[in-house]
Amino acid sequence: MGVPASQAWTVASYVVKQRLRGRKRYPLVLMLEPLLRCNLACAGCGKIQYPAQILRKNMSVEQAMAAVDECGAPVVSIPGGEPLLYPHIAELVQALVERKKYVYVCTNAILLKQKLEAGLFTPSKYLSFSVHMDGLREEHDEAVCRDGVYDVAVEAIEEALRRGFRVTTNTTLFDNTDPLRVRDFFDEMMRVGVEGMMVSPGYSYAKAPDQENFLHRAKTNQLFTDILSDKKKGWRFNQSPLFLRFLMGKEHFECTPWGNPLYTIFGWQKPCYLLQEGYASTFQELMEQTPWEEYGFESGNPACRDCMVHSGHEPTAVHATFATWRGFKQAAASTLTGKL
Repeated sequence: MGVPASQAWTVASYVVKQRLRGRKRYPLVLMLEPLLRCNLACAGCGKIQYPAQILRKNMSVEQAMAAVDECGAPVVSIPGGEPLLYPHIAELVQALVERKKYVYVCTNAILLKQKLEAGLFTPSKYLSFSVHMDGLREEHDEAVCRDGVYDVAVEAIEEALRRGFRVTTNTTLFDNTDPLRVRDFFDEMMRVGVEGMMVSPGYSYAKAPDQENFLHRAKTNQLFTDILSDKKKGWRFNQSPLFLRFLMGKEHFECTPWGNPLYTIFGWQKPCYLLQEGYASTFQELMEQTPWEEYGFESGNPACRDCMVHSGHEPTAVHATFATWRGFKQAAASTLTGKL
């Protein structure tokens, strides 16, 4: 299992409390996006397509922490853009750790070694660097559209681990993915020593330069079946086994986009991290005024037809794990046996 026991217990307790309170919709992971600019221009990402005046903007730490308190989720993910470009990243991380939030700094790791050497961060069970790794050297450098980034990232991961930091990886897979190369990549990340891996199919960002290689639902099922059917017991994933089964087509989960709400420099993005259909000024407004029934596979919304990404479906899997006996037994069996 790629999640520490203390974090798993915190999340499980939180889910059970929401269940006992009768809350149907609740946040699990707050995605806190303090800036949009990046030092890469990946073909599958549309974040840096914003105008220059938008890319120059930074969220204040006070604004960020107000969103954290308003949302109340036990886990905070800091994506971007590239969060290590955020001038207040150390202050923000320290404030979150002091609140005992489990923090994932989602980075491409180009600046990670430099920031570690500068002493910006202190190892903590509450802090993990989630390094964007889209495969082995050839696949990763192609995905991020720059040669040499894979080697820089691996060196940074090794340095972070040497200094006692928690490190995970996050990987996005597209239509041209070779399952055998992904399996080799998993082996390599385990050899490097990361705590756990997160994997997700890509979603068709409207602003992304590459619109040809996003996966459809049937291809997603086949790809992840090819990758995970003979899953090695030594592979550690930083996500629910039920979500991995969902990717393989063994489970059916509806999207619960409120589980991973996104707060950006524009406000609370509606309805989710991937679709941009306006912004709410408060978390309460997001939860109460978003027409959630209009989203998800069963809604018939064409924008949701092929989406199986973790930000919408991982919360559903986590809820099923800790709020249903069937889900708990299946997740426990997968954890104990290593089989999906």
